[in-house]
Amino acid sequence: MFGLYDLLGYMFTGAWIAVWITVYLLLVIANWQIFQKAGEAGWKSLIPIWNLYIFFKITWGNGWFFLLMCIPYVGWIFYVIAEYHLCRAFGKGVLFFLGMLFLPNLFTLILGFGSATYHRPYAY
Repeated sequence: MFGLYDLLGYMFTGAWIAVWITVYLLLVIANWQIFQKAGEAGWKSLIPIWNLYIFFKITWGNGWFFLLMCIPYVGWIFYVIAEYHLCRAFGKGVLFFLGMLFLPNLFTLILGFGSATYHRPYAY
């Protein structure tokens, strides 16, 4: 039979699953908003690989840079640089970029639901 601790364990697990689903849905909506702010259709953020193409198009101005993600180690470096370009394209500075690196979920929500507006891809 089930004991009290089993019941509490199931309730705790169910609560955590509900929290993670809620966080995931909020991040999906925030990414949708980021794409819309940049002038792209929000649904493009839902399609794997295509969303990387559009992300690099938003950040670099050329979406084909996403192919650099296929190169081991170099891909991570270009993704970090693309995150910096994303912050700059929305008028954010270095501190916001560091927040995107170390607390990406929180800062994605801030960027998506905040008042930041998209200016253009970051130019050198």
